Amino acid sequence: MSNDAQYLDNDEQTVVILMTSGPSTPERCATPFYLGSVLAAMDAQVHIFFTMEGVKLMQHGVAENLVAMEGGKKLIDFIRDAKRAGVILHVCQPALPGYKIDESADIIEEADHVSRASALVDLILGCDKLITF
Repeated sequence: MSNDAQYLDNDEQTVVILMTSGPSTPERCATPFYLGSVLAAMDAQVHIFFTMEGVKLMQHGVAENLVAMEGGKKLIDFIRDAKRAGVILHVCQPALPGYKIDESADIIEEADHVSRASALVDLILGCDKLITF
């Protein structure tokens, strides 16, 4: 088997992307969704867990009005691309009050779960790869 062959079998691979970047660093906000989409297309199970300022990306009105670079597409379009690819989105419940985000009214429909910190720990302990942004 060639060295490259090890990268071709992604079945059963789980990747967690820990997203702490948010609207204050928009240039860091599109790549996690793009990478997540590519990984999911390669049959990896991908979870993006938003915590710290990252939770603001899951708030109504934020991703719809944010671009990573001037002239680029809206962040919500990257989010929707990731969802279509099968990426699972988790929003950190303990981080929401600090940003005055109401989990029952302010979270975009693309989010799959509002999760406790213990869910993040479970994801990290069970994943094959962890990427942070």
